[in-house]
Amino acid sequence: MRLSIAPMLELTDRHFRYFARLLTKRTLLYTEMVTTGAILHNKPEKFLQYNEVEHPVALQLAGSSPKDLAECAKIGEDFGYDEINLNCGCPSERVQSGSFGACLMRESELVAECVAAMQSAVKVPVSVKTRIGIDNDDSWEFFLDFVEKTGCKYIIVHARKAWLKGLSPKENRTVPPLNYNIVFKLKKTHPDWKIILNGGVKNLEDAKNILQNIDGVMIGRAACETPWILANADSEIFGENPETKTREEVLEKFLLYARSQIEKGVPPSFLRKPLMGLFHGMPGAKKYREAISILSFH
Repeated sequence: MRLSIAPMLELTDRHFRYFARLLTKRTLLYTEMVTTGAILHNKPEKFLQYNEVEHPVALQLAGSSPKDLAECAKIGEDFGYDEINLNCGCPSERVQSGSFGACLMRESELVAECVAAMQSAVKVPVSVKTRIGIDNDDSWEFFLDFVEKTGCKYIIVHARKAWLKGLSPKENRTVPPLNYNIVFKLKKTHPDWKIILNGGVKNLEDAKNILQNIDGVMIGRAACETPWILANADSEIFGENPETKTREEVLEKFLLYARSQIEKGVPPSFLRKPLMGLFHGMPGAKKYREAISILSFH
């Protein structure tokens, strides 16, 4: 997919994804990271529920048991997800304690077993999201060895390494320097693979520049903080006829959705969050955010 929005905990929930669809029809959306345990030990719909308008939408799984990942991948496919992604890039201590996320970069054989099990369980694409290295294991050779051993030819790369100790997850998103060239080198080394670059992409101009060297671009927090950058994605990235829409029209449509969710018992705070950045950079943006922060949707 030429453009996608990164899986982000407490951000890319189903309400944000519905909101994003009001801005772009073609951009691939991802769920928040969902652990295999959460799916297997609860009712799956608690974590996998989504709205049909979200397609194309991918499910990101976190785990390190091939059996559990295969089972959850199949559940995700049965729910209708268009892609299943394995998280090998999250650096948080909670994820490390569960032996998944970025620490899996040191366990390439286990990752290969996980990927093979998932691929055998589903017909939809299986992808791996990873970093370019962890701690002092940050050489080109280490990175290439890891991705080659996964057995997956659909790789999403956050173009920073992760520090498993010493940096918080937030710091890991900004402190380690970006290295796009190592991702471009991977594409040149494996031109038949599908390679997606994530990290530091702020707008569609950034995305278009990166797309000259790679198959796809993933936008992270910029999609939540300045969501209007997605409004022209379908025309500028996917070459479709421009669709005229205003922020006010998008807001009005989301308010209709939000009211329907309130009636189903969804807390207003979940529905306010996607809207906070809609008028970012516009006159009166601060007053808009203040109004949204107390909106009850009734």
